[in-house]
Amino acid sequence: MGIINTTPDSFYAGSRAIDIDGALRQAEKMLAEGATWIDIGGVSTRPGSSPVSEEEELNRVIPVIEALMHQFPEAGISVDTYRSRVASAAVAAGASMVNDISGGRWETDFIQTVAGLRVPYVLMHSTGNPDTLHEVPSNRNILTEVYDFFTENIIRLQQAGIRDIVLDPGIGFGKTIAENFLLIKHLSIFNALPCPLMLAVSRKSLIYKTLGITPEEALNGTTVLHTAGLLHGASILRVHDVAAAREVIELSSYL
Repeated sequence: MGIINTTPDSFYAGSRAIDIDGALRQAEKMLAEGATWIDIGGVSTRPGSSPVSEEEELNRVIPVIEALMHQFPEAGISVDTYRSRVASAAVAAGASMVNDISGGRWETDFIQTVAGLRVPYVLMHSTGNPDTLHEVPSNRNILTEVYDFFTENIIRLQQAGIRDIVLDPGIGFGKTIAENFLLIKHLSIFNALPCPLMLAVSRKSLIYKTLGITPEEALNGTTVLHTAGLLHGASILRVHDVAAAREVIELSSYL
């Protein structure tokens, strides 16, 4: 899953496409390199980022999705949003997956909206609200917390009518670096759940802070963690660098 952010402030500048032409160029490159999905986001969730209005998010993502579907009608488009209205508009424009960092908790009607859209849904583990998304709770077992979160919410989503669920442990969201590595190391415990796993670690802070580098220098570290994730049961990689990730997928298949 290739990442395109229609934002001026996402943590990795290489993912930003602030106009339609830029998004089309990025998408063309990613699809040529082997991306199955293109994930379009209109709100930065990096620490310290500023929130944007629903109207601004719609203005950022909907024209891009429409342009992508016109240019690449066979592409799988995912919308990265936690707002019901944006999810509905994105699917109407051609998106066929909803990728939600909120776990459906920030809007009371979000889950029912997604159920009515009849598209796959990415359930990401997170705590708090948009203002406290990156605060780290204390005194917890992160593996138990994430497993219980998934178990409880899979039932909730299925009862609402959502059948195609992808699980994302939420690397980098409200977790210490040690907790992030622990989740990757023990990712296989989530294989007991009846849903595929998505790993989203590309160029994130657990890599560049651990190595003392920048996000721009974090491709090699990303490749290491992608390899570990695939060997521990990840089915989808959400990435900035599609060609490198496809090589990881191909080589890991022999291990």
